[in-house]
Parts: sequence; structure tokens; C-alpha cells
Amino acid sequence: MSELAASKSASAGAPPLRLWAGRLMSDPVRPAELFAVANLAFLAVDIYVAHSVNGFAHWAEWIPFGFSLIAPFLLLAAMAIEGRIVPARPLPGGRMRGRAWIARAVGLFVGAGSVLVGVAGLLWHLESQFFQDQTLRSLVYTAPFAAPLSYTGIGLLLLLDRLRPDEETDWTRWVLVLAMGGFVGNFLLALADHAQGGLLDWNEWIPVVAAALAVGALAVAVGYFRDRAFLTVCLWLMVAQIGVALAGWGFHLATIPESPMGSLWSRILYSAPVFAPLLFADMAILAALPLWTLRAASAANGSPGQARLE
Repeated sequence: MSELAASKSASAGAPPLRLWAGRLMSDPVRPAELFAVANLAFLAVDIYVAHSVNGFAHWAEWIPFGFSLIAPFLLLAAMAIEGRIVPARPLPGGRMRGRAWIARAVGLFVGAGSVLVGVAGLLWHLESQFFQDQTLRSLVYTAPFAAPLSYTGIGLLLLLDRLRPDEETDWTRWVLVLAMGGFVGNFLLALADHAQGGLLDWNEWIPVVAAALAVGALAVAVGYFRDRAFLTVCLWLMVAQIGVALAGWGFHLATIPESPMGSLWSRILYSAPVFAPLLFADMAILAALPLWTLRAASAANGSPGQARLE
């Protein structure tokens, strides 16, 4: 029996969920694109809650909210126009025509716009107090300065998907860099947010340490991506990050009933940031895409020391 026939025979007996996961992960760019769409959509909810604390006091606070409402639909429209989730690469010479050109232009526009919204939001948050006082205290108690960089990370991912190099290994390593940058942001956000309470409870150190471990592991994985055993350890570390996210989410939700505010909406607004811990799960999922791809390539090549992707 040929390898192709054997593969089809094995696939026929596989559970439907496994077949669906196999199709989804057959090209890691596909789940990366869906990840970007889902994140931009969810950021609309997160921004609305965060900026409702001061009642959208400045008109500029509506910009990221509006962007998150429109951008996912633009990306979905681009997928529908092109008839595929994975953006097409340009032909030799950089030529693209028709629907593929339109879809690519829309994706690049959304990606660049997301980067600009993130950088502008970072400067806006720092301007709120840090640039005026320029002290560590003002940095801790200013608006969460790293939070807007979520837009920048998603924008860079969208640009990378459309400008990706021919060698798939390079794409996976760049996504690892983006995920590592996301965990740097998680580290800074957790440290600054919990420093407001003095980091007196031991459990407040859990996300700080977890983020630091993730940054270190992914930094090594970027340059040491051929060892299947180490990639497996990194994948389990990402599973642990999801556990940290769920535990933190539980801790933050527990503060809502204890709030002295009258209405439920007020309790949500003025308690611990309800969605912040989920950033750990978000970045873990993003990091798992390239880690899984590199690990699978190493297994397919039959040697833990080789991770060549065709």
C-alpha cells in the first residue's frame, strides 16, 4: 500500500474532531488568521469595559472601540472575496490581480491600522500621567500603558501573514517573537497592576513569574527550534499559562461580589480588571501554533535534531 493510500485509510478511521483539527492545522497561517479576527472582535468588549470607567471622557477613547467593531468584518469580507482563509502569496515579481489583490490590500490596511491604533494608545496612556511626572509611581498608577499594544501585536501578525517569507520556518519563528512580546506585555501589566496593592499576597506573584518563564522559554525556542523535546516542554508550559489565566480570572471574578458598589455593572467596572488574566491564555494559544508546527515538523523528519519545514 502506498503512503498516500495509507494516509487516507488512517484519516478515514480518525475521529471527526481530530480530522477537523488536522485540516485546521495543515497550514498554521489559517488558525493565526482566525486568532487575529477573534482577538480584534473581543477587544471591542474589553475596550468598552475599560473606557467605561471614566465614561469615555475623551472622544479619542472611541477610536479603538470603533476600530474593533469594523476590522473583524473587513477581514471576514477579505476572506470571502478571496474564497480562502489563508492570504495568497504574490506571484513571482510581486504580481497580484483581481480578488486576491483586493483581499491582500484590505488585510494590509487592517494590519497597519491596528499597529497605529496600538502605538497611539500606548502614547495616550503614558501621556495621562507618566509623561507629566516621570516617576515609577506615575507609571504604576497611570492607565495600563502596555494594554494598547495588543492592537500592535495583532496588526503585526496580520502583516506577517501577508508578507511571510517562502520558508515556513521563518514564519513560525517570527510568530514566536510576537508571542514572546505578548508575554513581556503580560509581565509588565501584571507587575504594574499588582504593585498597586503592594504585591502582598503570594498569589499576586504567580502571573509575574509565569510571564517571565514564558518569555525566557520562547526566547530560547526562537533560536533553538530544532529540539523536539524542548518544544514539547514549551507546549506544556503554554498549557500551564492557560491554567494561570483561568485561575487569575477566577480570582478577579471573585472580587465582583465583594465590591461595595451598588449595581452589577459598577461592580464589574471598579473591581479587578475582569478580562486581564485571559491575556495569558491568549498568548499561550498564539505561541502554541508555531510550537506545534515546529514539533510536528521535527517528528515528520524523524529526528529531534532536525526541524526542516517544506
